[in-house]
Amino acid sequence: MNQASKILIVEDDPYVADLVEIHLKDLGYELDRAADGFSGLQKAQEHGYALVILDLMLPKLDGLEVCKRIRAENRYTPILMLTAKSEELDKVLGLELGADDYLTKPFSVRELTARIKALFRRIEADREKTDKKDKTAELIFDELRISIEKRKVTLSGQPIELTAKEFDLLALFASHPGRAYSRQELLDLVWGHHFDGYDHTVNSHINRLRSKIEKNPAEPKFIQTVWGVGYRFVEPEELAK
Repeated sequence: MNQASKILIVEDDPYVADLVEIHLKDLGYELDRAADGFSGLQKAQEHGYALVILDLMLPKLDGLEVCKRIRAENRYTPILMLTAKSEELDKVLGLELGADDYLTKPFSVRELTARIKALFRRIEADREKTDKKDKTAELIFDELRISIEKRKVTLSGQPIELTAKEFDLLALFASHPGRAYSRQELLDLVWGHHFDGYDHTVNSHINRLRSKIEKNPAEPKFIQTVWGVGYRFVEPEELAK
């Protein structure tokens, strides 16, 4: 089995790691393991994985820092973060740093496998959507150009570096100009249905997106606030005015 069919778990509790490994084999996956954040980060940087399961509390390097460093180099490998019930703020920070999902300890094997399957279904659905699009098509809004298939964004000819979630948000907006989305809708569509209540995550991503694509983030031209609702992306005819 190649590395792209392997899952990496970074977990210092051998019982949890053993449990995950046994049941991932039932899904047809192999498991690489790391017992601390530093060695886990090294493995993630050196190999390609189908998924990284990342504990929050780790020796040597905590899970938030590992997540941040993985995302700085790899924007696409999904990350499932393991947290304790008391780590509510860290869940939010983990999502903002690029984690795709989180699971609260203690968790059942059924819930773990369901989350993993849901992540892979979302990845496959995104891939199918991309395959159906015109490979040469670009979304163009004045000086802002968005290539959905290549996942590239330029502003006035200069490349804009976005995280995976920032790009997903921008692509959703730009593919439906003029439509107003509530924060919960954005959570559902970009992060998944189980992210109830994390409005702050959406706001933070919107603010970072604006800082990257807006000439004046305080008076955004592209991503506009719809008071009492959420956000919308400008329509092309509005830019012509």
